[in-house]
Amino acid sequence: MTAAEVLAAFAPPAGLAPTCPAWDGELAGKLLMAPMAGVSDAAYRLMARAGGAALAYSEMVSCAGLHYGEKSWELVDPDPAEPKIAVQLFGSKPELFRESAERVAERLGERLALLDINMACPVPKVTKKGEGSALLEDPALAARIVAACRAGAPGVPVTVKIRRGRYAGQEVAPEFARAMEAAGAAAVAVHGRFATQMYHGEADWGVIDRVADAVGVPVIASGDMFSHEAATRALAETGASAVMVARGTYGNPWVFSGRVPTTGEKIAAFECHVRLLEATGAHLKRARSLAGWYFKGMPDAARWRNAAMSCVAAEEFLAVASEVRAVLGE
Repeated sequence: MTAAEVLAAFAPPAGLAPTCPAWDGELAGKLLMAPMAGVSDAAYRLMARAGGAALAYSEMVSCAGLHYGEKSWELVDPDPAEPKIAVQLFGSKPELFRESAERVAERLGERLALLDINMACPVPKVTKKGEGSALLEDPALAARIVAACRAGAPGVPVTVKIRRGRYAGQEVAPEFARAMEAAGAAAVAVHGRFATQMYHGEADWGVIDRVADAVGVPVIASGDMFSHEAATRALAETGASAVMVARGTYGNPWVFSGRVPTTGEKIAAFECHVRLLEATGAHLKRARSLAGWYFKGMPDAARWRNAAMSCVAAEEFLAVASEVRAVLGE
């Protein structure tokens, strides 16, 4: 089955849409699925879009990887069932950003909604190369990167994702965002933690207001959007135009609509997601993490999660789901 056929047949029983809605290009009031390394593949994006996400992002893609090899293109290519996607790039060399922007725009054409530049990743193996959140310390270089992407893909919106700052207590986000706007960024996504915090502690949504006051382009709120209520509260209480949901999507494509799924719908969603992994050619081992996320909170959740850990083929994961349904009477 194609991914489109899987959605049409298996998304409705999970309380999800059978197709992906079109992207209208407007951020205002929208809930977006964030780029997540090792998570946001085509199957994951399709589940989020079926759940109500206005737009979904690729995993972060290395500009160097696109330049030197073909494997990174697997992270870029959308499935035919996806109307448009956002592609997030990372690196530190403006010339590679320009090349990557040009090649991605040429390859995706009308299916590219926007290009996003990762200036937020806190992982040491990224920052030690001057990439991700390390760029927060070099706004001049970051501005050249924005300009390079715009030059490589004229007409494609270029956005940036940043954090409060790299080091705790040293907030640079408002001033940095102004520099990115001056370089031509169409929007700024702000994660309310310092890079050194990684994902610990609470995100400070106050920085979203401070950035919104500093720039004239839309600001996208990020950080601790673990529920629909949190996302809508961020829209209502901050200067954000849109919200980016990351970990809040784990096993919860309904986070975008606010729908509360039944246990049966959670099982059906896991089955749909497994079939999408197969249809999009993804590695089926990803379903092991999905099992833990979708079965969380169910009776004997640890048992089902452990059963999935030994699965390899789609049929094996689906058999676990059938057993969960039978035992729980769903």
